[in-house]
Amino acid sequence: MEVTGKIKVIGETKEYGNNGFQKRQLVLTTEEQYPQHLLIDFVQDKTGLLDKYSVGQPVKIGVNLQGREWIAPDGEAKYFNSLNGWRIENLEGSKDKGQTSPPPGPGDNFEPVSDSDFSEDKDEEDDLPF
Repeated sequence: MEVTGKIKVIGETKEYGNNGFQKRQLVLTTEEQYPQHLLIDFVQDKTGLLDKYSVGQPVKIGVNLQGREWIAPDGEAKYFNSLNGWRIENLEGSKDKGQTSPPPGPGDNFEPVSDSDFSEDKDEEDDLPF
């Protein structure tokens, strides 16, 4: 799944627990009629992906949607969702400002066929056997 928008916030990398679990959060604001502010987690080796990005940059982020269940001490089940980023791509400069036509392909060197090429009033005889 991919989401696009502009970076609103990039958090610092934080460590949790004794195992050195790392997490870095980013807030992405979508560009639609009703913009959404999506909190996306980058964990472990993916935290470094955010180093070359800054607030305000338009990006496309590959995310995994994850859900989990937590049972409260009173026995009530609660559910949580999270977006985990695994790829980020800069969208600045990826769109052509001055759109140009593509280079001609091999079939572009032929002249179009006109209806007169198929008329039955030709004086030439058809030498095809069928």
